[in-house]
Formats: sequence, structure tokens, C-alpha cells
Amino acid sequence: MRRTLLSCALLLAAGHAVASTAWVSNEKDNSLSLIDMQTLQVTDTLKVGQRPRGLLLSHDKKLLYICASDSDRVQVMDVATRKIIKELPSGKDPEQFALHPNDRWLYVSNEDDALVTVIDTETSKVLGQINVGVEPEGMAVSPDGKWAVNTSETTNMLHWIDTSTQTLVDSTLVDQRPRFVEFNHDGSQLWASAEIGGTVTILDVASRAILKTLTFKIKGVHPDKVQPVGIKLSSDGKYAFVALGPANHVAVIDAKTFEILDYLLVGRRVWQMAFTPDEKQLLATNGVSGDVSVIDVDSLKVLKSVKVGRYPWGVVVTP
Repeated sequence: MRRTLLSCALLLAAGHAVASTAWVSNEKDNSLSLIDMQTLQVTDTLKVGQRPRGLLLSHDKKLLYICASDSDRVQVMDVATRKIIKELPSGKDPEQFALHPNDRWLYVSNEDDALVTVIDTETSKVLGQINVGVEPEGMAVSPDGKWAVNTSETTNMLHWIDTSTQTLVDSTLVDQRPRFVEFNHDGSQLWASAEIGGTVTILDVASRAILKTLTFKIKGVHPDKVQPVGIKLSSDGKYAFVALGPANHVAVIDAKTFEILDYLLVGRRVWQMAFTPDEKQLLATNGVSGDVSVIDVDSLKVLKSVKVGRYPWGVVVTP
């Protein structure tokens, strides 16, 4: 009986893995690499716009949004057919973006113009453009849809946009060159990375006060190499993962106590990350080594590196 149950469990796990696909943007190849999450092999390469970076999925996982930065467009791909079905007027040099919970409003950072562009994805119309700091990059929308937050690399600020009015209402000073922001799953906290500052700042959303600033020290790695960028928070509130750029490690943090638990060695110049749908695995893109590290979340071990295109940047996983 025990052997039968184990076999059933393995079959169920394999069946789930067959259905999962990772989509990776290759910044230098103008392409997406698709990874089968059962075999951990690249199964397809799709040509897209120039210099694809940020990726995100519609809430029903049927559409993939692609920041084609040098094409000055957000491309929309049908996940089922793997075809581009339309392009959105993103403004100049889109890099990162975030989708409102209404599944319609897309907030796009325009690095060259110091703007956030808001697009209605159903009508393909621009709803507005909001002036923010110099070199905007990171973008996140709160789970309740009340706030859109943008980072400005040169101004070293987080910009709080009231989505009901599409206006900037506050700014928070953080460390040098903030690159990425992410809300936790109940929307009570905002985590922001500062690449040159070498820190992650955790803020209370209700008060917009800073709760904690994390610094990172890795044995044998020069402090200048520790450059936090992408952040992923597990939905159970247990872990935070931070990609540390040219330090070639992902930091593992207790999301409740803010204690740094471990550093996981990955590929060169780790950038962005994404969970599989069951959050059993975490994928990390490594720009310089041109691969994706697959991390087992339960054991906190790197399972494998999967070679993709040149300078992988963004990653999402579909069921």
C-alpha cells in the first residue's frame, strides 16, 4: 500500500510538472525561451520585440505581457497559441510594469522620460502619464489595488501613486538606485531593493514608514558585488528571496523576523525570479552566464541550471 501511494504521488507530481512552463526573456537575443518544468529543458524559442525585459501574466494566465524596451512597446502574447496578438502604447523604453487587480490597468515605468504610463489593456488606450523621479524602473501594485509604487533609480525614491485618481501623492527616500519593489500577499508590507546601496528596505504600507533595512554579507564576496535587484515573497509569508546581482547569490530571508537565513549560489549576475504555481520551486535568471537556476524551496537547494539565450532577464511560469 505504501509503495502504491508513493507511486501515485510521483505520478501526480509529474502530471503537474508537465503542465508547467517557464517563460524567460532573453534581452540580447530578442526572444523568449520556454522551459518544460518536468524535464527542465528548453522546448521552444520565440522571437519577440527588441530587448525584451519585464514579463507578467494576466490574472487568468491566458495572456503574457512583454516589455519590448527598444521597440518602445508592450507586446501581448496569447499563451495558448504563443502568438503576439497586439501591441500596447507603452511610452518610451518600458522596462518593468505591474497589472492592477482589475486585470485592465497596466502601470509601466518609462526610464528615459521620468514617467509612469497607465494603459487600459482592453481598449489599448493610454489613461494617463504620471511624472515621477529620474530613471523610473521598479513597479508594483498593491493587492487591494489602492497603490501603484514606482522606483526611481537616480532620485533614490519610491513614488506612491493613488490608483483612484492616477496621481502621485507621496515619495519615500530609500538607498541608492532602487530597482525593484514587491508587496507581500496581504498588502501590509512593501519590499524595495537598492542596487548600489546594497540594501532591501521593508516598509509598512499603512503608514509608509520604514520597518527594517536589510544589508547582506557573503563570505568571500566583495561588498561592492552585493547589488540587490529582484525580490520574491512566498504567499505563506515564510520566505523572502532576494537576487543579489553580481554577487551570484540569492539571499533567503525569514519574512516574519527579517533574519537572513542563507545565501544560495546561482549563476552569474542573477537578476529576476519567479515561483512555479505551487511555489515548490523558484527560478532565477542569470544574465551573464545565460542560464536559469532552479531552486527547491523546501530544501533551499539549487537543483539545476538551464541554459537559455543571451542575457536572460524576466521570468514567469504558467500552469
